[in-house]
Amino acid sequence: MSTSSIEVFRSPERRACDERALVLLALDIPSTILYDGFDYTLLVEPAEALRARSELRHYEIERRPLPPPPRPPPPLPNAWVGCALYALTLVAIGLAVSNGLWRLDAFDRGALDDLRVQQGQLWRAWTALTLHLDGAHLIANLAAGIWFCYLAAAQIGAGSSWLLIVSGAAIANLIEALLGPAAHVSVGASTAVFTALGLLAAHAWRQRRSWTQQRWALRWAPLVGGVVLLGWFGTGGDAGDITAGEAAPVLQVDIVAHALGFLVGGLLGVAAAQPPLRVWLSRAPQWALGLAAWASIAIAWSFALAR
Repeated sequence: MSTSSIEVFRSPERRACDERALVLLALDIPSTILYDGFDYTLLVEPAEALRARSELRHYEIERRPLPPPPRPPPPLPNAWVGCALYALTLVAIGLAVSNGLWRLDAFDRGALDDLRVQQGQLWRAWTALTLHLDGAHLIANLAAGIWFCYLAAAQIGAGSSWLLIVSGAAIANLIEALLGPAAHVSVGASTAVFTALGLLAAHAWRQRRSWTQQRWALRWAPLVGGVVLLGWFGTGGDAGDITAGEAAPVLQVDIVAHALGFLVGGLLGVAAAQPPLRVWLSRAPQWALGLAAWASIAIAWSFALAR
C-alpha cells in the first residue's frame, strides 16, 4: 500500500475495520488497516477510493437491522357470533332433513344442479351450501368452517365476514354451475370454507403490504400459507361433489369448487382491505350485515321450496 493511500473508514474498534476489509476483499479491492494511536483506519489506493466508499455505503445500509413488524390490530369483538350462526344454520337444516322435518325432496330442490342452474334456478348456489349427505360430511365442514370463519371475523368483523363468506361462496357456486358440465351435482359448505380461507389470507396479505421495510417473506406469508392450506385440504376429504351410484350418492372431491371458493374469497379479501370499503365495513352495524347474510340463505330456500 503506497504512502498516498486514502482513508475510507475509521473506527476505535479493530473488528469493525476487519469486517469492512473483508467486504472490500470480496470485491477485489485491496486495503490495509493502520492504527494512529486513537482509531483504526482502513486505507485503499486512490484509484479504488471512490468505488470502495460506494461499496461500504451499500454495506452499511444492508447491515442495518430492520425495524420490528407492526403489531397486529387487536381482534375484533364478537367473532364467535358468525361462527355460531354458521354452525346453527348447518346443524338445524341437517337435523330437519335427516329427521323428516324438512321436505323429503330438499336435496332435489336445493342441490347445486348445474343443468337447473343454467336453466335459471340461481338460488341453488346458496341452498347447496347448507346441505350435507351425512354426519361426517357435516362435521368436517363445521370444524374447518368454524375455525376459518372465526379468524376472518376477528380480522374483518363478525357480520362483515359472514356476509362476504356466504356471498363469495354463492358466487363461486354460480361460476362453477354456469360454466360446468350439465350433469354435475354437488352439495356442502366446503366452498364456503375455502372462501373463508381465501378471504382471510388475502385480507391479511393486503394489510401486510404496507410493511415496506420488512422482508418479502413476512409480507407474503399469509397468501402463501393460504395457498398451501388450499392444496393440503382442498384436494382430499369429503367435498360434496355427488356421483350417483347404483345404491346411493358417493362423495368425491370437488377441486374446482374449492379453488373457485378460494379465488373469490381472495378477491373479496383484497377488496375488503381497501381503505374505503374497510372503513365502511367497520362502521356498518355488524348485526345488520350478519342478518343480511342469513337472509340471503333464507330467501334462496323460500324460492326452492315454493316451486
